[in-house]
Amino acid sequence: MRLQVPADLPSEVSERARDLALRAFLAVECAGLARVDFFVADDGEVLLSELNTLPGFTPTSVYAALMEAGGVGYADLVDRLVDLALARAAGERRFLG
Repeated sequence: MRLQVPADLPSEVSERARDLALRAFLAVECAGLARVDFFVADDGEVLLSELNTLPGFTPTSVYAALMEAGGVGYADLVDRLVDLALARAAGERRFLG
C-alpha cells in the first residue's frame, strides 16, 4: 500500500468520494469516527470498498494521517472525539467537523 495524502485525483472524483463517504456514514448510523475506503476506476468511477467503523487509532495510523492532512492534529482529534461521545451520551447527534 502507498498512502498519498491528499490523493492525486481530479476534484470531481474527490467530491464524489466525500459525498459517498458521508452518505455511507449516515446510512449505517455511524457515530464518532469511521474511515471509508474507495476504489477509483480508470474512468473516474468511485466505488465504495469498505466502511471501517474501528480504524487504527494511533498517532501514526492512516486515520490520524488523513485527519492531520485535513488540519486536525492528533490531540485536537482526541478532544473532538471525546466531545462527540459526551454529546451522544446526552442524546445529541453531532459530527466531527
